[in-house]
Amino acid sequence: MKRTSYADMACPMAQTLERVGEWWSLLILRECFRGVRRFGDFERRLGIARNVLSSRLKRLVEAGILERCPSADDAREVEYRLTTAGKDLLPVLVALAQWGERWVYRGCPPVRFVNRHTGAPVETLAVRDSEGTVLAARDLALRPPEPAAKTA
Repeated sequence: MKRTSYADMACPMAQTLERVGEWWSLLILRECFRGVRRFGDFERRLGIARNVLSSRLKRLVEAGILERCPSADDAREVEYRLTTAGKDLLPVLVALAQWGERWVYRGCPPVRFVNRHTGAPVETLAVRDSEGTVLAARDLALRPPEPAAKTA
Protein backbone atom coordinates (compact mmCIF):
# COMPACT_ATOMS: atom_id res chain seq x y z
CA MET A 1 0.00 0.00 0.00
CA LYS A 2 1.46 3.33 -1.06
CA ARG A 3 1.40 5.94 1.65
CA THR A 4 0.22 9.49 1.06
CA SER A 5 2.91 12.14 1.23
CA TYR A 6 2.32 15.16 3.44
CA ALA A 7 5.38 16.99 2.09
CA ASP A 8 3.33 19.84 0.58
CA MET A 9 0.95 20.27 3.52
CA ALA A 10 1.66 23.43 5.56
CA CYS A 11 0.96 21.93 8.98
CA PRO A 12 3.42 21.02 11.77
CA MET A 13 1.55 17.78 12.51
CA ALA A 14 1.61 16.71 8.86
CA GLN A 15 5.31 17.52 8.55
CA THR A 16 6.06 15.50 11.69
CA LEU A 17 4.13 12.54 10.27
CA GLU A 18 6.11 12.91 7.04
CA ARG A 19 9.23 12.20 9.11
CA VAL A 20 8.09 9.67 11.73
CA GLY A 21 4.68 8.43 10.57
CA GLU A 22 5.69 5.22 8.79
CA TRP A 23 4.99 1.88 10.42
CA TRP A 24 7.83 0.86 12.71
CA SER A 25 9.40 4.33 12.98
CA LEU A 26 7.96 5.16 16.40
CA LEU A 27 8.85 1.70 17.74
CA ILE A 28 12.41 2.17 16.48
CA LEU A 29 12.49 5.48 18.36
CA ARG A 30 11.06 3.79 21.47
CA GLU A 31 13.97 1.37 21.37
CA CYS A 32 16.44 4.25 20.90
CA PHE A 33 15.10 5.83 24.09
CA ARG A 34 15.66 2.47 25.79
CA GLY A 35 19.33 2.53 24.76
CA VAL A 36 19.28 0.36 21.63
CA ARG A 37 21.78 1.60 19.04
CA ARG A 38 22.79 -1.22 16.72
CA PHE A 39 21.01 -2.61 13.68
CA GLY A 40 21.05 -6.20 14.91
CA ASP A 41 19.67 -5.20 18.30
CA PHE A 42 16.77 -3.32 16.69
CA GLU A 43 16.11 -6.34 14.49
CA ARG A 44 16.06 -8.75 17.45
CA ARG A 45 14.04 -6.54 19.81
CA LEU A 46 11.40 -5.60 17.25
CA GLY A 47 11.23 -8.70 15.06
CA ILE A 48 11.33 -6.40 12.04
CA ALA A 49 12.46 -7.45 8.55
CA ARG A 50 15.98 -6.28 7.68
CA ASN A 51 14.91 -4.38 4.56
CA VAL A 52 12.15 -2.52 6.43
CA LEU A 53 14.49 -1.70 9.32
CA SER A 54 17.15 -0.46 6.93
CA SER A 55 14.64 1.76 5.12
CA ARG A 56 13.21 3.23 8.33
CA LEU A 57 16.64 3.93 9.84
CA LYS A 58 17.72 5.63 6.61
CA ARG A 59 14.64 7.88 6.62
CA LEU A 60 15.08 8.76 10.30
CA VAL A 61 18.70 9.71 9.61
CA GLU A 62 17.69 11.77 6.55
CA ALA A 63 15.08 13.57 8.68
CA GLY A 64 17.73 14.50 11.25
CA ILE A 65 16.08 12.44 14.00
CA LEU A 66 18.86 9.85 14.24
CA GLU A 67 22.52 10.04 13.35
CA ARG A 68 24.88 7.28 12.30
CA CYS A 69 28.02 7.09 14.43
CA PRO A 70 30.93 4.66 14.54
CA SER A 71 30.64 2.34 17.50
CA ALA A 72 32.98 3.04 20.40
CA ASP A 73 33.39 -0.75 20.81
CA ASP A 74 34.08 -1.68 17.18
CA ALA A 75 34.84 0.87 14.45
CA ARG A 76 33.39 -1.55 11.86
CA GLU A 77 29.99 -1.27 13.56
CA VAL A 78 27.59 1.63 13.14
CA GLU A 79 25.36 2.94 15.90
CA TYR A 80 22.20 4.98 15.54
CA ARG A 81 21.86 7.74 18.12
CA LEU A 82 19.09 10.22 18.78
CA THR A 83 19.83 13.78 17.72
CA THR A 84 18.47 16.72 19.69
CA ALA A 85 15.47 16.68 17.33
CA GLY A 86 15.00 12.98 18.05
CA LYS A 87 15.22 13.49 21.82
CA ASP A 88 12.52 16.15 21.52
CA LEU A 89 10.11 13.40 20.38
CA LEU A 90 10.07 11.86 23.89
CA PRO A 91 6.84 13.63 24.95
CA VAL A 92 5.17 12.40 21.74
CA LEU A 93 6.05 8.78 22.55
CA VAL A 94 4.98 9.14 26.17
CA ALA A 95 1.68 10.74 25.12
CA LEU A 96 0.99 7.87 22.68
CA ALA A 97 1.80 5.32 25.38
CA GLN A 98 -0.43 7.09 27.91
CA TRP A 99 -3.29 7.12 25.42
CA GLY A 100 -2.81 3.38 24.94
CA GLU A 101 -2.72 2.81 28.70
CA ARG A 102 -6.08 4.52 29.05
CA TRP A 103 -7.97 3.49 25.92
CA VAL A 104 -6.43 0.20 24.78
CA TYR A 105 -5.54 -1.34 28.14
CA ARG A 106 -8.28 0.38 30.18
CA GLY A 107 -5.78 1.48 32.84
CA CYS A 108 -4.01 -1.89 33.18
CA PRO A 109 -1.16 -1.83 30.62
CA PRO A 110 1.50 -4.56 30.54
CA VAL A 111 4.21 -1.87 30.79
CA ARG A 112 4.25 1.87 31.50
CA PHE A 113 6.75 4.69 31.75
CA VAL A 114 8.14 5.33 35.23
CA ASN A 115 11.02 7.31 36.69
CA ARG A 116 13.99 4.93 36.37
CA HIS A 117 15.49 6.19 39.64
CA THR A 118 12.43 6.25 41.88
CA GLY A 119 9.87 4.03 40.17
CA ALA A 120 7.33 6.88 40.34
CA PRO A 121 4.81 6.83 37.48
CA VAL A 122 5.08 9.56 34.85
CA GLU A 123 2.40 12.21 35.28
CA THR A 124 -0.21 12.21 32.53
CA LEU A 125 0.83 14.74 29.92
CA ALA A 126 -1.45 17.69 29.32
CA VAL A 127 -1.59 20.53 26.83
CA ARG A 128 -0.80 23.79 28.60
CA ASP A 129 -0.41 27.36 27.45
CA SER A 130 2.63 29.48 28.29
CA GLU A 131 0.97 30.49 31.59
CA GLY A 132 0.51 26.85 32.68
CA THR A 133 -3.24 26.66 32.10
CA VAL A 134 -4.40 23.18 31.02
CA LEU A 135 -6.23 23.43 27.69
CA ALA A 136 -8.92 21.26 26.09
CA ALA A 137 -9.45 20.93 22.33
CA ARG A 138 -12.17 23.61 22.43
CA ASP A 139 -9.55 26.04 23.82
CA LEU A 140 -7.13 25.60 20.90
CA ALA A 141 -6.87 27.31 17.53
CA LEU A 142 -4.38 26.89 14.67
CA ARG A 143 -3.09 30.25 13.52
CA PRO A 144 -0.04 31.55 11.70
CA PRO A 145 2.61 32.81 14.12
CA GLU A 146 2.76 36.49 14.96
CA PRO A 147 5.34 38.33 12.82
CA ALA A 148 8.57 39.05 14.63
CA ALA A 149 8.96 42.61 15.80
CA LYS A 150 11.44 44.63 13.72
CA THR A 151 14.40 46.07 15.56
CA ALA A 152 15.76 49.49 14.70
